[in-house]
Amino acid sequence: MNRRNLLATLLGTLTAGCTKIGETAPFAWAVDQAEGLHRVAHRAIGGPRPLAREYPPSAISADFRGNGSTDVPTPAYRAHQAAGFADWRLVVGGLVERPLSLSMADIRALPQRTQITRHDCVEGWSAIGQWTGPQLGPILDRAGLLPDARFVIFRCADLLYGAPYYESCDLTDAFHPQTIIAHRLNGGDLPVKNGAPLRLRLERQLGYKHAKYLTGIQAVASLDGFGDGNGGFWEDRGYQWYAGI
Repeated sequence: MNRRNLLATLLGTLTAGCTKIGETAPFAWAVDQAEGLHRVAHRAIGGPRPLAREYPPSAISADFRGNGSTDVPTPAYRAHQAAGFADWRLVVGGLVERPLSLSMADIRALPQRTQITRHDCVEGWSAIGQWTGPQLGPILDRAGLLPDARFVIFRCADLLYGAPYYESCDLTDAFHPQTIIAHRLNGGDLPVKNGAPLRLRLERQLGYKHAKYLTGIQAVASLDGFGDGNGGFWEDRGYQWYAGI
């Protein structure tokens, strides 16, 4: 088992939250402390902005599987899908000077980054794909972050187990050069099963951080008040907020 798969397995075991010990306050405290140490160590070893490994085209997986939500079965999403997502909007707001509402045409008109990277799922599987989209950092610069902004919340169109999916990251990861808002996968438009029309690529973290079906980006001072206040759908169910690999 390689280092990434070992980490994914250990993280999944640690954060599953399905045992009696996982429900105790001391265990929860220990997980929180371990997460903080993980984040500090991860960035101390490689620096805050080391690049995730990028691969040659020959390494691209034959099929990049869908996982978690693989569709959004709502009338609104079906209408967007039928129209080729021409009217889909990505709203950028919160603690910004200039709120944005970006159409897919706006997204495609921005400078694009293409990267071939490996996606590691906490469940233990991996796939390599070629992703294309604008970097998140310049989008936030265009909106103009206010001084109190410390985190970015990602809002999604999908529901999982009846709850809205959302994710978050800090500004270090938001401005990482490989953090992009992807609209293409392996040379074609992003498939529905992989999060069409827009998904986050947060390349130095595990797959559950890569939010799909993006509708909004919100700069905030704190993660409190979103979901259960832990920074993401799965984090509210026991997973670590920082899932660096």
